[in-house]
Amino acid sequence: MEFRRLGASGLMVPELSFGAGTFGGRGELFGAWGTTDAAEARRLVDICLEAGLNMFDTADVYSGGASEEVLGAAIRGRRDRVTLSTKAGLPTGDGPADAGTSRTRLITAVDGALRRLGTDYIDLFQLHAFDAGTPVQEVLATLDDLVRAGKIRYTGVSNFSGWQLMKSLADADTHGRRRYAAHQVYYSLVGRDYEWELMPLGLDQGVGAVVWSPLGWGRLTGRIRRGTPLPAGSRLHATADYGPPVPDELLFRVVDALDAVAEETGRTVPQIAINWLLRRPTVSSVIIGARNEEQLRQNLGAVGWSLTEEQVARLDAASARTAPYPYFPYERQEGFARLNPHPVRPAAPSKA
Repeated sequence: MEFRRLGASGLMVPELSFGAGTFGGRGELFGAWGTTDAAEARRLVDICLEAGLNMFDTADVYSGGASEEVLGAAIRGRRDRVTLSTKAGLPTGDGPADAGTSRTRLITAVDGALRRLGTDYIDLFQLHAFDAGTPVQEVLATLDDLVRAGKIRYTGVSNFSGWQLMKSLADADTHGRRRYAAHQVYYSLVGRDYEWELMPLGLDQGVGAVVWSPLGWGRLTGRIRRGTPLPAGSRLHATADYGPPVPDELLFRVVDALDAVAEETGRTVPQIAINWLLRRPTVSSVIIGARNEEQLRQNLGAVGWSLTEEQVARLDAASARTAPYPYFPYERQEGFARLNPHPVRPAAPSKA
């Protein structure tokens, strides 16, 4: 397992981390993801640690806190061997202090996470969403206080837009506060929007990407094919409306390309999709999930080998989409590209 620096911070994280969204299994959404109990979770943690994967990610909204509780039980007695990542900010109740990232909410959320995880510190604490109602200065000052108190060690965000992240980083620089080291983002072969603005921002500002849903919300498992019905066991039956939309034609075009590379390499479709992500700029760690030991071992097989440049180029081409404005001129027109070349998407010169 390769270890990488998390953005411009000193924290080293494994190229694959484990997402505990399947732990607990409470509610319509998370019940469909998985119902892993503490005993099963401990076995999955065993397998991860044996493979060199030592970072585990969760959130207070996952199964109403049950995910953190199960993860805490699974790592009991070996806290010093793991890196814990959790998130807060999304609503956990109907009360006025049950959502957002106000000072009151953050202090309460961190204390609750520490209790459920059975630990006295969190390695990486991330804001699950941008709270437009709380001043950035209040958020950053509170996080600084929590770091000084020893309750969290590194901070990050998740699902921020470019301006939201940049505003936060600029305020941190202005007031001498800690900068966010990580941005937990959706990124996959069927969802490459991250590349248009957030990736260049991450490169410029030293923010590492921690990728969630690398298999496109369960679409790149290898079981979904053109002209066939959705498999009976797919969680998409219950969760598709919660996740990122994917046009059918894009999905099938990418799956066709993955199938071809799978035949050449002897690897599975999920392994190829994850391996492709590990080559992308700014990616510090890709979060893998698993309902059982078989799925986990398959996903762990995404590391230790590399796609060829030609295979990467085919996957790039199959998954490419036209960027929205104001990004597409920098891809399509030579003059724009000369002024601002994109780190991943080179412009196709035109006569315009």
